[in-house]
Amino acid sequence: MFEPSEKPRIFGVSPGVDFPQALIDGLRHKLAGQPPEAIARVDLIVNTRRMARRLREIFDAGPAGFLPNIRLLGDLETLVPGMTLPPATPALRRRLELIQLVSQLIATDPTIAPRASLYALSDSLASLIDEMQGEGVSPDDIAKLDVTDQSGHWERAKQFLGIATKYLDGMDAAPDAQARQRKLTQMIVAHWQEHPPQNPVIVAGSTGSRGTTSLLMQAVTRLPQGALILPGYDFAMPLSQWPVLSGKTPPEDHPQYRFHDLMQQLNIDPPIESWAPTPPPSAARNALISLSLRPAPVTDTWLSEGPDLKDIDLATQNITLVEAATPREEALSIAMRLRKAVEDGQKAALITPDRMLTRQVTAALDRWNILPDDSAGTPLHLSPPGRFLRHVSALFLRKLDAEALLVLLKHPLTHSGDGRNQHQLNTQLLEMRIRREGLPYPDAEGLIRVGTLAADKIENRESHAAFMAWIAWVGETFCGHPISSEQSLSDWVAAHLALAERIAAGQPGEDKHGLWQKKAGRKARETVDALAEHAEHGGEMSAADYNDLVGALLSAEEVRDRDAPHPGVMIWGTLEARVQGADLVIMGGLNDGAWPEAPSPDPWLNRKMRLDSGMLLPERRIGLSAHDYQQAIAAPEVWLTRAIRSEEAETVPSRWLNRLENLLNGLPEGQGKTALKDMRERGQYWTGQVQAIEAFTRVDPAPRPSPRPPVSARPHALSVTEIKRLIRDPYAIYAKHTLRLRPIDPLVQSPDAPVRGIIVHKIMELFIKSVREDPSRLTRDHLIEITREVLSNDVPWPAARLMWQARVERIADWFVKNEQHRQSFATPMLFEEAAKGVHEFKDLGFRLKGFADRIDRTEFGDVLIYDYKTGNPPSAKEQKFFDKQLLLEAAMIEEGGFENVGVATVANAVFIGLGSSPKEVSAPLDDEPPATVLAGLHSLIETYLSAQQGFTARRLVKTEDAAGDYDQLARFGEWDGTTPATPEDLA
Repeated sequence: MFEPSEKPRIFGVSPGVDFPQALIDGLRHKLAGQPPEAIARVDLIVNTRRMARRLREIFDAGPAGFLPNIRLLGDLETLVPGMTLPPATPALRRRLELIQLVSQLIATDPTIAPRASLYALSDSLASLIDEMQGEGVSPDDIAKLDVTDQSGHWERAKQFLGIATKYLDGMDAAPDAQARQRKLTQMIVAHWQEHPPQNPVIVAGSTGSRGTTSLLMQAVTRLPQGALILPGYDFAMPLSQWPVLSGKTPPEDHPQYRFHDLMQQLNIDPPIESWAPTPPPSAARNALISLSLRPAPVTDTWLSEGPDLKDIDLATQNITLVEAATPREEALSIAMRLRKAVEDGQKAALITPDRMLTRQVTAALDRWNILPDDSAGTPLHLSPPGRFLRHVSALFLRKLDAEALLVLLKHPLTHSGDGRNQHQLNTQLLEMRIRREGLPYPDAEGLIRVGTLAADKIENRESHAAFMAWIAWVGETFCGHPISSEQSLSDWVAAHLALAERIAAGQPGEDKHGLWQKKAGRKARETVDALAEHAEHGGEMSAADYNDLVGALLSAEEVRDRDAPHPGVMIWGTLEARVQGADLVIMGGLNDGAWPEAPSPDPWLNRKMRLDSGMLLPERRIGLSAHDYQQAIAAPEVWLTRAIRSEEAETVPSRWLNRLENLLNGLPEGQGKTALKDMRERGQYWTGQVQAIEAFTRVDPAPRPSPRPPVSARPHALSVTEIKRLIRDPYAIYAKHTLRLRPIDPLVQSPDAPVRGIIVHKIMELFIKSVREDPSRLTRDHLIEITREVLSNDVPWPAARLMWQARVERIADWFVKNEQHRQSFATPMLFEEAAKGVHEFKDLGFRLKGFADRIDRTEFGDVLIYDYKTGNPPSAKEQKFFDKQLLLEAAMIEEGGFENVGVATVANAVFIGLGSSPKEVSAPLDDEPPATVLAGLHSLIETYLSAQQGFTARRLVKTEDAAGDYDQLARFGEWDGTTPATPEDLA
């Protein structure tokens, strides 16, 4: 195939050329005139499975013939017959072993690192071990580093690197994938030195950026028929510029550095021969991009070489520069161009490392029912089985709350066998009852209690029994799983799988469920089976550690969408783009931080230490990303897109885009500026299209409502506490009583002010009742004892219990002292439900009802009314105009409205404030006598029972930021307190 040569054979393929197609064209060209079976003797080694598939697809397309032996760089088992090694240690086993070693180190000295960083440190250490093995760096090389100026950090890092040393020392007995790959490569190289193969051996598509790969590539060039084919080789770079890539601190961020480094190791200099006669789509563009990417020390060559650039207009005529105002505008521009490509029959690809942008583009394409072929797929932990397994593992970690229970009950994989529809109906019924009754932390007993109340609405006896059986299953299956002690990983996995399958099977308990079905389910099963297989190496761990481990394992896997994507619209990462070709390439998210991606932090070695030890420098990834950029921008038609602003701040354009713009702006005779202007104008056309499609007709804001329903639909009964709302926010009364709307209670009940008020009222009622039975109990200690008992029984939130206990303790002395004074002239008589009163305005057909917190009676028959407030009690002036609760209750008593009290004189009515600054505020009974209060109420009710009076929203709210239950219904926010009300007659 090749003529004998003492010089290593290295060929290149220009950026923009379809590499797999050019590879095959070159093979056929060099084998022209030889028998058909000659190609079958070629060993073709490529770097990715995607490349191998693409090559086979091209061969399958014809003409008919033999195939070469296509192999992968990571799978060299059959390259030399009979040469093999035992299987590598599975990556998961190694990860579990490292987790145990790091965990033991942190447990020995917690100051080294926080426990929360266990998995991040273990993964980072595993990556370091991989790199050391791939680059052939031994622990001794690391130990010999000069760290005189790194003492503090180095002392901590050395303890972790000791784990790496210990782990690497045991590699010979059980090598992992990287160690095995390097050892196998060394064996192959040694064998070739003694017995070089006579058939063609070609390594194609690799840049040789990793040590083991570079070792193999160098060995291939020394074979009689060995050759390397480099992708994206810059033939436009002058020979005089290649030496700049050498030096003590080489510019590894240059796209061609890896090729130069490889050639230096092989002791050859550019130029190299082109593999195939296929020309690039635009040689002029390749020259322009090559110049823009010159190494930083020699960018002065722009001045000397820039004027010699030819055909700038041809180089840029198929480049569109989209500078969108926002990420959304960028995503929509890309989506619209991809849709146009579908209409025109173009093969189009979006290339970007920004996964947020790809999700936005995918969502935008859904508008036209276009599903792109996304090479990355969906992270397994975000798939239904992944989410389900994470929710189930969390049951071991923390006490079950209502939200976690409902999330699992509503999950599509829960009860996914027979009876799924009835399960959903039961879940809805249970949820509404939990919202109404409150069940912050469900247990079996609480679920039976709430379920019994929910079942009261089920009239059919069989359905009632079935629902209660389902409730029992929920209590038995979901409750009581938190485990505080450590367990072996094997036990955790077994318990996790058993519980997950039990929940997925549902009440019937059959194996027919959907947890392990479809692609995502099968991938999840593979992941948990692998974890079970290697669990013996995981040691003991807590529920929190196991939950984190499951989440990390699931997030590391991906699953392709089950739906058939569009064959002509692809989304590629930069790695996939190296071996693919498309008519239209869209390079998205061209901002710094994405192109290139910021190097991940290295907790072990700084840049100097890496350079001295022979490890890869951080710039390597930047150089590879630059090479991806150089190849992608050479496509037949290219879009360069970026968002000028992110959600937070103005963005910085990618350094390579910035270089291209600066070079074009500096070219003589304005030809570069004109080209750049045309590129931008083409992009502005599409952003203009986005603005047109996003344009909307402005809708006038909603008016401030003041509905006037028929008199018959207006409320004819209110409580004394609702009178305040009628005065301040009449619309809320209309929504509650006329529309009969009720706010849906929160799913997760929180210890908010209303709940605190209920608890404090109960504490005071129980305390006063016990004191009435035994006056000697009127002590601080007894009050605190009752408080502790009530909080223990009725408050499931530990933090709230401590806080509310402390609040009662702060006011206990004040309350007991004042209570002694209160009981010195009156005796507690009625509480809450027993203190019920009614007053009717028969001429209006209206009833006022209410409950008093507490009513006392003096020895002279006078009555005192008390109402507890956990916040600040209303002032006398506020009571006079707005908060008329005590004034109305006093008037009702004097009119005989409280059946258990009778007609009596109210001596005093007092708000007892039990907040942080306790105080008592009396109602202004002298200024507002009962007759005046009832007359005012009669006038108010008469007004609102008039057809001409509207229920104005937020008429006299206390503060503008006060929130109401019906503000959203009233469209508050589209109007404010200064907006005039708009009456609306309702039929």
